Amino acid sequence: MAEQVLMLALSPTMEEGTIVKWHKKEGDPVAQSDIICEVETDKATMEYEAVDEGTLLKILVHDGGQARVGEPIAVVGEPGEDISGMLKEAEQKPEPDASESAAPESAVPQVKAAPAGGAAGAAATTPSAPQVPAGEVKASPLARKMATGHGIDIRVLRGSGPAGRIVKRDIENALRRAASYGPAAAVGVQGPAASGKDERIPVSGKRKIIAQRLAESKFSAPHYYLRIDVDAGAMMAARQRLNARLPKDPAGKVSPNAFLIKFVAETLKKYPVVNSSWQGDAILRFGKIDIALAVAQDDGLITPVVRDCGSKGIVQIDRDLKNLIDKVHNNKLTPDEYNGATFTISSLGTSGILEFTAIINPPGSAILAVGRIHKAPVVGDDGAIGVRSQMMLTLSCDHRVIDGAVGAAFLSDLKAFIEYPIDLLY
Repeated sequence: MAEQVLMLALSPTMEEGTIVKWHKKEGDPVAQSDIICEVETDKATMEYEAVDEGTLLKILVHDGGQARVGEPIAVVGEPGEDISGMLKEAEQKPEPDASESAAPESAVPQVKAAPAGGAAGAAATTPSAPQVPAGEVKASPLARKMATGHGIDIRVLRGSGPAGRIVKRDIENALRRAASYGPAAAVGVQGPAASGKDERIPVSGKRKIIAQRLAESKFSAPHYYLRIDVDAGAMMAARQRLNARLPKDPAGKVSPNAFLIKFVAETLKKYPVVNSSWQGDAILRFGKIDIALAVAQDDGLITPVVRDCGSKGIVQIDRDLKNLIDKVHNNKLTPDEYNGATFTISSLGTSGILEFTAIINPPGSAILAVGRIHKAPVVGDDGAIGVRSQMMLTLSCDHRVIDGAVGAAFLSDLKAFIEYPIDLLY
């Protein structure tokens, strides 16, 4: 008997998904646990595993199309089975226009790379391409992301997705045609539209969730902030010695973030209340130390979590962190790899930021904001002035859980671990 394949909630906060790519085509056999397609959620691109066995009789939502959780995206059944009733139910969702789906590659305008040293490039226009605000163009979130990354003006592309929607393959076709004009990577991100008109950009599912969660955190948890200046010289020297002793790793050297995560984990052992969560009628003190590191993406932040940091060394933490970040960049992070952190670290040091405050990432009760390591004159205990590698740390605390004296003691001991790593042995 034919069964509808429904859009599943592939992340806890997912309300709608975009079909990135079908791995099966109509008429293909489908077995349980087969990867039939890839779905872009509010957090990442996930693989969709088949639940039912049979033959893929009909694809209802094509590449680039969207469906809300619970809506049908395909039909699986026996070959030759009558599914006309199911198709009638799905008619309320627009089918791809035949003329759009069969759009020839020649209809895709060419994208030229920006001249060396010149301004950011954009797609070459064609006489028939209407210039409309980019926010009004129908395009999948993935296509918009690719277009922005390669400097493609989506307003002049002709979409091959449902109802003329611009999808991933349209961007890929434009880039292939751009090959004759130089590397597509030479095309930069576009600047403001030459017309000077305001641009209305639809909010992505991921951005909606980020806004919702951070607003809830900011306005429900009474934040207070503690800042401390730290001498990072000993930590960086320890990192240099460690990297010199380790065999060369294809993944690169152990990062300063791995050291910070380890120092934070050891400090949390001394102050378990900082590794806790407000539950309304109780404070949940977590049994393990799961630390997230905020990682920037084009359409928002995501926080991959290194689990059980209290029982791991710096090298293992670094390996776990690099594996997670690699998954972030390839949109392969699973929900259990970015949810449920007990503490979060956010670093903007590589962006040149000296200090900032961060909003607590639930369910944790604290987040550490890390600024850039920079050279600065420092007056020593003996009154002598020297140049040191300084770093500003700002701890955001939930006052419902962490009292000011506890937060201050935590930050003071974290500073001691960073400045005197040998203290970890005592």
